[in-house]
Amino acid sequence: MAILLQNAIFATMVGGYGLHEGAVVLEGDKVAWIGALAALPARFANAARHDLGGRLVTPALIDCHSHIVFAGDRAAEFELRLNGASYAEVAQAGGGILSTVRATRAASEAELLAASLARADQIIAGGVATLEIKSGYGLTLADELKLLRVAREIGRQRAINLRVTHLAAHAIPPEYQSRADAYIDEVAIPSLRAAHAEGLIDAVDAFCETIAFSPAQVERLFLVAQELGLPVKLHAEQLSDLKGAVLAARFAALSADHIEYMAADGVAALASAGSVAVILPGAFYTLRETQIPPIAALRAAGVPMAVATDYNPGSAPLASLTLAMNMACTLFRMTPLEALQGTTLHAARALGLADRGQIAVGQRADLAIWAARHPAELSYRIGATPLHARIFGGRFDA
Repeated sequence: MAILLQNAIFATMVGGYGLHEGAVVLEGDKVAWIGALAALPARFANAARHDLGGRLVTPALIDCHSHIVFAGDRAAEFELRLNGASYAEVAQAGGGILSTVRATRAASEAELLAASLARADQIIAGGVATLEIKSGYGLTLADELKLLRVAREIGRQRAINLRVTHLAAHAIPPEYQSRADAYIDEVAIPSLRAAHAEGLIDAVDAFCETIAFSPAQVERLFLVAQELGLPVKLHAEQLSDLKGAVLAARFAALSADHIEYMAADGVAALASAGSVAVILPGAFYTLRETQIPPIAALRAAGVPMAVATDYNPGSAPLASLTLAMNMACTLFRMTPLEALQGTTLHAARALGLADRGQIAVGQRADLAIWAARHPAELSYRIGATPLHARIFGGRFDA
C-alpha cells in the first residue's frame, strides 16, 4: 500500500536543500509522487496518511566509508598518541592496524558478526540506511574472506543497504615485512579474485601511503580490479602526497578518501575523472592532524565532496555520521549544505549508486525524519542526533 507523508519540511536535496512543504507519496520501496497536497493524484487518495508534525525529512543518510568488522580495541594506542607518539610511529612499533589484525585473526566469524552488528545498530540509529564496509583487518586470504562474509551477513540481518569493499591492501602484515610486492602477489590479488568469485564484494580499495603500499603496488591491484569489472576507491594522501589521487583518477575511481595532503594536481585529476572526494574528519580529529583537506580548491573545481565516519578501532572510533558532519563544518569549514549533500547525494555517488541520496520520484524510499525544522540543525548539533524515525524501503522502522 502507498503511504502519504504530510505536514513536514522535505529537504529533497534537488538543487541544494530543495526545501518543500507539500507532501510525498511512497509506493513499495520507491518515491512515487511529490507535490502540493491539494494536487494529490486521485490514485493516491486512499494512501495511508502520516502527519509528521512539521518535522524535517531528508533522504536517509549514507555512510560511504567504514571499517566496522574488526575485533578488539585500541584505547591503549590512543593514550600513546596523547603522550606524543605519532600515528606512523605507533604503526612502525607493531601497533596501529596490525594490532587490530592480531585480534581479528583470533576472533571467530560468529564473534566478529556479533560485534559488528552492534556497531551497525549504532550507525542505523543515526539515520543511516546505506553503509559501505571494508575488509582489511585479516591480511590473509582466509581472514579477508572471513571479514567479507561477515559484512555481507550484516546486510541480511539488519535493515540496511550494504556495499562491501575489498581492502586487503590495507597494511603489510608482519610475515610480509619488507616484502610488500610479495604480499600483493600472494594475498591481495588472490583474495580479490576469490572474493569476486564468491560475489562478496562491490568495489576494491587500497591504502596508498608510505606506511602501506606504493602507487606502483596499488596500480597492480587496480589492474586486476579493472579486469574483473570492479570499481575502485583509494585511501589517498592521508599522511603525505604520493599522488594516489592522480592514480585513482586514472582508473576513474569512485572516490579518493582522506586526501588531507592532496595537491593541486590531485584536485584537477579528480575533477577530470568525476571522482568524489571523501572527507573523513573523525580521523583528522583523533590523530590531531593539522593539515586540512583542500576544501576550497575542491569546491572551486566542482569536485563533489562526501562526508563519512571512517568508523574504525584506531583513528576514527566514530559511530555518528551527524557528528562527522559537524566536524566537517567546524574543522574544515564545509557548509551545512555541503555536509548534508556529502552524506546523501554525494555519498551515493561515492558508492556508484544513482537510486538514492535525494527525495525524488523513482528514488529509493529511504528517509530520515528528524526532530528539527531546518537541515542546518543536523550539522549544528554536537553529539546529539535528533532522529525521530527512519523509513527503510518504504516502511517505518519498527
